[in-house]
Amino acid sequence: MKDYLKAKLSTLPQEPGCYLMKDKRGKILYVGKAKNLKNRVNQYFVGAHDYKTTKMVSLVHDFDFVITDSEKAALILEINLIKKYRPKYNIMFIDDKTYPYIKLTNEKYPTLSVVRDIKKDRNSKYFGPYPDVFAANQTLKILRELYPLRRCKTMPKKVCLYYHLNQCLGPCEYDIDPLIYEEMSEKITKFLRGDTKETIDELYKKMYEASDNLEYEKAKLYNDSINSINYVVSKQEVDKMDNYDIDVFAYHSDKGYIAIQGFMIRSGKLLEREFKLLALYGDPDEEFISFISQYYENHIKPSEIVLPLAIDIEGLNEILDTKIVQPHKGYRKKLIDMCLNNAIKQLELKFEVAQKKYDDIEKANNQLNELLNKDISRIELFDISHISGAFTVGAMVVYEDGLPLKKDYRLYKLSTGNSDFDSMKEILYRRYFRLLSEEEIMPDCVIVDGGKPQINAAKEIISSLGLNIIILGLAKDEHHSTSILLDEDLNELEVDKDSELFFLFARMQDEVHRFAITYHKKLRKKAQTKSILDEIDGVGKVRKEKLLKHFKSFKAIKNASIQELSEVVPNNVAQNIYRVLNDSDML
Repeated sequence: MKDYLKAKLSTLPQEPGCYLMKDKRGKILYVGKAKNLKNRVNQYFVGAHDYKTTKMVSLVHDFDFVITDSEKAALILEINLIKKYRPKYNIMFIDDKTYPYIKLTNEKYPTLSVVRDIKKDRNSKYFGPYPDVFAANQTLKILRELYPLRRCKTMPKKVCLYYHLNQCLGPCEYDIDPLIYEEMSEKITKFLRGDTKETIDELYKKMYEASDNLEYEKAKLYNDSINSINYVVSKQEVDKMDNYDIDVFAYHSDKGYIAIQGFMIRSGKLLEREFKLLALYGDPDEEFISFISQYYENHIKPSEIVLPLAIDIEGLNEILDTKIVQPHKGYRKKLIDMCLNNAIKQLELKFEVAQKKYDDIEKANNQLNELLNKDISRIELFDISHISGAFTVGAMVVYEDGLPLKKDYRLYKLSTGNSDFDSMKEILYRRYFRLLSEEEIMPDCVIVDGGKPQINAAKEIISSLGLNIIILGLAKDEHHSTSILLDEDLNELEVDKDSELFFLFARMQDEVHRFAITYHKKLRKKAQTKSILDEIDGVGKVRKEKLLKHFKSFKAIKNASIQELSEVVPNNVAQNIYRVLNDSDML
């Protein structure tokens, strides 16, 4: 350990606060909190640790600390620091995909929607969480068909297509009795709280009627709706908790990993999910508390949270402002035991896979450092996608210590008609000129997807900007598989095709290609869905939909007379449509 760190450790105060571990670039590696900063931070640098923690500590070149006046303040500060810096060695829930909820606003003319970003306010009720977004959207679809609430986010001046489809009462243009909306809101609330018998009976009736009338497709839709409702509201082993909304959490740590399990119980419905299985670098209890704190940054707090008895909840009690229970016995203790058992089994099942993945990445990183004779941490990969020069796009993906850093991925629309050489120059110049201008951290290595032209493009731009970055090129064979690695002088670098490094390069190349081609296809699809109708004055999205619904095809619209068009849109718009389409060579 450096003398500098030893001296700094000796001056740490024995007070509560947060500490920030930094690497040689000053980047935050890890954020933690402590009741006693001196004791906690010194623990990292004395005694034996598992391999992963030892690796993390070896990267620490400096640390900062912030003294707080209480453990509560330290916990709040820790949450904010993790959100701000997103350290790679912290357990973070905030990056994870959140559960969907159904939101019912409490306005004069309420709306109903599926949301993930939970921001509770006085004008909204939230129902959920739902097992998956498909179930939530299916439920929303059913409710919208049964109860025609307002569909527009902002009230327009005139009724839109939803009114003509009988999916909205049109409060923007017509005077609707507010009691009608109150009644619909009450029925929706009743439905979403689990009382669905009346609705399901009605759907069964419609399904049988459709079947008797040989309308099998419609009958299947009704049956799918019934299955969706049953899937969401089905009871599971928790009938004793009918009137409770509670969350139950437990964790299990072993061999340097931690598995955190959570159960969400809403009106007797149990949703089960394993939230995290991650490498552990800090104290398990502290990581667990940090996880719970972050979780409720994005989720509605229930009336009760159930946690294991051994956890110190003093700080959580203060910042969560909801009832926290640590049961000794009874039904809640059984839920904790069930949660813990799931965490243990999940860790046992996935430990070998997680360990092998970590070991393979570590070996690949070591092999890369040895190959280039330099410590490589951050790699940025670039790829170009186009069709004969059209819809040219560029993509950049970022890997840090062998793992994808998706929040740093970038997409670029590039100049049309350029060669691959010029397109690669454009994307690289835009990327690194911006990093220079904003004084951002540069990568250790740039990898371009391609051979000589792409490497030469990279050399020209990197050199012109005065940057010292290693440049590599990944080329594919005739079967579109990763084949060779080239340095900036176009020399082939030998990489064993059975090595962890070769498989890492293949994953990187596949990832940047996937990212580029997905964006390329999205732009092509968007362009293909446009028509000449989009260019006509007075024809917007709603009128375009009305025209297509009425005439069934673009050709029928083109062949329609002004009088026929006027039956769907105002006369002046009909004249515009007729003039443009009949002066056009389309169709």
